Amino acid sequence: MTELILFNIFNGLIVGAFYALMALGLSLIINLTSVINFAHGGFLALGAYIAYELVPYVGFWGALIVAPVLTAILGLVIERVMIRRLYGRDPLYGLLLTFGLAYVFEDSLRYIWGAQSLPFQVPDWLMQPLSSYLFFLTGYRVFMVILVTITVAGLFFILTRTRLGIRIRAGTLDLETVSALGVNVRLLRNLNFGLGIYLAGLAGVLAAGLLGLQPTMGDALIMPSFVAIIVGGLGSLVGTLLGGLLIGVVSGIATVFLPSASEAIIYLMMAVVLLMRPRGLLGEEGMNL
Repeated sequence: MTELILFNIFNGLIVGAFYALMALGLSLIINLTSVINFAHGGFLALGAYIAYELVPYVGFWGALIVAPVLTAILGLVIERVMIRRLYGRDPLYGLLLTFGLAYVFEDSLRYIWGAQSLPFQVPDWLMQPLSSYLFFLTGYRVFMVILVTITVAGLFFILTRTRLGIRIRAGTLDLETVSALGVNVRLLRNLNFGLGIYLAGLAGVLAAGLLGLQPTMGDALIMPSFVAIIVGGLGSLVGTLLGGLLIGVVSGIATVFLPSASEAIIYLMMAVVLLMRPRGLLGEEGMNL
């Protein structure tokens, strides 16, 4: 029983790491542009399939580096061509556009690579368990936790120690003032969108190594990522990170005792948080949902 609980807690932590990466990217985009990006899961799947195509040429490690960057570049182009036109309008327009983009991504992936699941090749030594007792603790799972930790630390370094990050944070508070100070707001939004999409692409490559490739692989992660933002608190990246890890672990523990309710439990937790603290666990004043 103890091994089963440990397995599900660690598995929940892994899933929570995916939620956190996805939710951090979503939160960056929402905070600065007010666009609810329903195509985020599509970008995740696209990053995974790009890595799948790159592996035969540059190997797993090369694909892990290059695929998220290529996904982010595509995100920069889509923001410039499509998303930018909707700034300042009713958020419903952005929601509908990205909702349609999500289906375009999914059908395109299905058309190019087929609807069947595809394996994603990870170095064999990474897939070996670290011990016979903790058989579920493979090198790849530990690697994912470490990489997500490094990525999140890097993101917070960018946001707190670089000019770009400081401008992004300032823009989330008062974009008009930032623009009045001479900052190119269009470029700022573009780079911010690309950064958010980079996180989705990275999450896609990591998820492919654990779950395999499917055109719909982003669908299972997109809604819990929104829940993570709501639970953590809209406007708080630290809260978003906490929310992603929390719902992952809670869902993992629920799998042991209430397996049929493992997905419903995260929405129940969201409802409880909203009832007790409408702005989320670490949400800012004035950001009630």
